Amino acid sequence: MRMRSTLRVGDWVEVLSKEEILATLDADGRRDGLPFMPEMFHFCGRRLQVQKRAHKSCDYTTHPFRSRRIKQAVLLDTRCDGSAHGGCQAGCTILWKEAWFKRVDPSLAVATREHIRQHMPDACSEHRVWNLTHVTDGDVPRYVCQATEMPKAGALLPWWDLRQYVEDYSSGNVSLGRLAAGCVYSIYFHISQAGIGVGPAMRWFYNAFRWIWRGSRFPRTPGLIPEGNRTPTATLNLQPGELVRVKSHAEILETVTTGNMNRGMHWDAELVPYCGGEYRVLKRVSQLIDEKNGRMLRMKTPGIVLDSVVCQARYSECRMFCPRAMYPYWREIWLERVAEKEESSATGTCS
Repeated sequence: MRMRSTLRVGDWVEVLSKEEILATLDADGRRDGLPFMPEMFHFCGRRLQVQKRAHKSCDYTTHPFRSRRIKQAVLLDTRCDGSAHGGCQAGCTILWKEAWFKRVDPSLAVATREHIRQHMPDACSEHRVWNLTHVTDGDVPRYVCQATEMPKAGALLPWWDLRQYVEDYSSGNVSLGRLAAGCVYSIYFHISQAGIGVGPAMRWFYNAFRWIWRGSRFPRTPGLIPEGNRTPTATLNLQPGELVRVKSHAEILETVTTGNMNRGMHWDAELVPYCGGEYRVLKRVSQLIDEKNGRMLRMKTPGIVLDSVVCQARYSECRMFCPRAMYPYWREIWLERVAEKEESSATGTCS
C-alpha cells in the first residue's frame, strides 16, 4: 500500500458521497485508526482545496506533546463544529484520508472507487458512526473523536527524523525560508537551554537583533509573576465580530507566571507572533473535550478565539511545523478593544 500522499497544497478534491465513504470504514468507523466523524458528513459531495498535507499531526494526549506520522491524509478547509460531540467548541481541523475523496479528475475518480470496492468490502453504517462518538463512563459521557484517538491513527514521529521536514517543504506546507528559520531557532533555543550559563545573554541578543530577521521577541521568555501568586484578570465581554488588538509581548508577560500561566491558561510561544496585531473575535469558548480522557471540560472564564489566528508550530519542541493549525485561546486581559474607526489590517508585530 502506498504510504505517502502525492497531493500538494492548492490541489482540488471532491469529497465522496456518504455511501462511498462508509464503504471505506472498518467496524469501528475508522480508516487506519483514524475515526470518520459525523460532523464530516456535511462536506460530502463538496469540492474543497487542500490546505496542508497531513503527513504528521501533533498528539495532545501525551505529555510532553509529540508528533505522529499519518498515512495518506490531508487537511481541507474544514473544521469540526462539535455537533455530534456534546457541543465541543474547540473547532479542530479535520483530517481527511485520501480514501474519502477524489481528485477533481475523472480518471482518478474511477481508480478511487475501484480501490474502495476491492479493499474495504465490509461497510460501516451511518448509525454506527454516530453511536461511536461517545461511550458511557459512569454517568459521564466520554467522547471519541479524531483528537482523542490520535495515538491509534499513527506511530510516534521523532523530531530528528529529517524526512518529515523534506516533506514539509515538498508538499507545499512550509516555505524554504520558514523551514530555515525554524532550524536556526531550534538550534539557538537548545543551546540557550543547555545549562552552560549563556541563556540570558542569548535571549538578550535575540531580542536586540531580531530586526535583522524581522521576527518577534524571544518566544519562550518566562512571565514576571512568581509561581503561586495570583494572576490579574480583565472582563471585556468580547463578542464575535468585534475588533481587538493583541497587547505587546512585554505587557502580556506582566500577566503570567514564570511558568507562563494565567489562571490555568497557558501563554504559549506560538501566540507571540500575533502580538501587536489586530484581529476579529471569532467566538467565545466555554467548553471543549479534554483530548487526554475524552471528557468535556467547562471553562470558568470563556477563552477567546480570534479569526485567522492559529498555531503555526514555529516554536513547538518535538512537533515543529505540525500542519493542524489549531485555534489558540486568549484571555481577555491579553487583548484590548479597537474602535471601528481605527480598523486596519492585522499585520502588527511584537514590541
